[in-house]
Amino acid sequence: MGHELAVVAAVIMGVIAQLPAVKWVRVAQREHYLPGRIGGFFALWFRASFINQALLVVGLILLVGSFVHSFGTDVHLVLAALLVLCLLATPVGLGFRGRTSKLALTSRMKRLLVTVGVIDALVTLIGWLIGVPLGFALLSGYLASLIVELGLIATQPLEDRLLGRYVDDATERLLRIRPKVVGITGSFGKTTTKNYLATLLEGSVRAIASPASFNNRGGLARSINERLVPGTEVFIAEMGTFGPGEIAALCSWIPPQIAVLTALGPVHLERFGSEASILRAKLEITEQASVVIINVDYPRLALAAKALAGSVTERKIIKVSAIQLDVDVTVKPNEEGELVIYLGGQKLDKIDAGDIAPTNLACAIAAALECGLTGEAICARLAFIASPANRLVTAVVPESGVEVIDDTYNSNPAGARRALAALDRRGGETATKFVVTPGMVELGKRQYPENYALGKAVGRVADELIVVAKTNRAALIEGAAEAQADAQGCRLTRVLTVKDRTAAIAQVKRTAKPGDVVLYENDLPDHYP
Repeated sequence: MGHELAVVAAVIMGVIAQLPAVKWVRVAQREHYLPGRIGGFFALWFRASFINQALLVVGLILLVGSFVHSFGTDVHLVLAALLVLCLLATPVGLGFRGRTSKLALTSRMKRLLVTVGVIDALVTLIGWLIGVPLGFALLSGYLASLIVELGLIATQPLEDRLLGRYVDDATERLLRIRPKVVGITGSFGKTTTKNYLATLLEGSVRAIASPASFNNRGGLARSINERLVPGTEVFIAEMGTFGPGEIAALCSWIPPQIAVLTALGPVHLERFGSEASILRAKLEITEQASVVIINVDYPRLALAAKALAGSVTERKIIKVSAIQLDVDVTVKPNEEGELVIYLGGQKLDKIDAGDIAPTNLACAIAAALECGLTGEAICARLAFIASPANRLVTAVVPESGVEVIDDTYNSNPAGARRALAALDRRGGETATKFVVTPGMVELGKRQYPENYALGKAVGRVADELIVVAKTNRAALIEGAAEAQADAQGCRLTRVLTVKDRTAAIAQVKRTAKPGDVVLYENDLPDHYP
């Protein structure tokens, strides 16, 4: 091959070798641009598939070969071409554009892409200076996930400064309008409690709630800047956290007068390491609050309520429960399928239980009372309480007559148990019941046992389990197998595995008949294997 042609081929292959970074910037976007997350997903993809492990080894061999001078130009180009093909395919299953989580070219994404491109160029420049530019270009492609991680670290200070401007605007708006702030946090149930509270306040108090799951610094700043208008009396802020100090930072500029703790569980356990660490992070919401509403059905939260009540700082502690009557607000299921509401142990009202989460409703009622509503006003709004989108929402598909329970935004053990109970209540004697799930994630060391338990629990209420993707496949299948081993207590007759949710839906459409019930329990974006 001529020298000029070889140079052109090398440049083209060096450029194409950088394209795998697009896969990892998409993962970064889905993971809120948090440094440190890329490595975990890299390991997840290569643990999930022998093919990906083989491609990683083959790619390393080809990369080493591209640095062996004795091979000559033509051999180097052949090795480079093979390596580029290997890089484009790796990891198999993680796409460039995405199916459920498409790459969005936001301003932040463009800055990250430019930064990654600059790092790639610097690596190639080093290679050019020592006489192996193609080898170093291929090296940066092979290390694409690491380079994206470096890009996230490099851009973090700039992104913090840019976001700080929006936070400053939101802080000024809060100080000018001065609404009462209700901050809601918990391992789960935040969005549901927020929506319940907004529903109860509607018509009595001018309230604005942060939309969807806008529960971090950027989402809350945007919510305030775009939605908070003069005359707003209450701002309901859902506050999430991925690590210690994050809620405290939110409360420094969105100080809640009323703090609500909905639940405590192993959600995000892999980030925190222990439930004690999760509790400490959640309790940051109470530091400036004059009223703390806390669900004491969780032992750690009950102890926290006792500690807060005994602290020197004066604050009002409101305890809620779905079990105990000797608390401030109780929403307790009865045997008639109703939720009975008690204030201070005295019955206020009752409503059809449906799929309403009792403790989330108790938290919302307690917060509504602190926002000035009377018991009578609350009773008038109870009929309007409904589940948020994709959280235990039920509907019958007109074309097929199949009832669908949409719980795709749930990823916690307690929510999964509630969803299975909802499935158990539905369908006639001849109905076939399906559960479609990829399982639960971010549970750390409890992820396998919790998904094993989910598979076992499915066996008691469903006829068919459809396991989506590979992330929790082994745990779900093994749990279901244990359920099937107990023939007397098991309903499950078939377990299927599919590559994604689209395939699962197609399977349900082929087999479900009118009157059947399908539970879609959780959904993982396609940056999970």
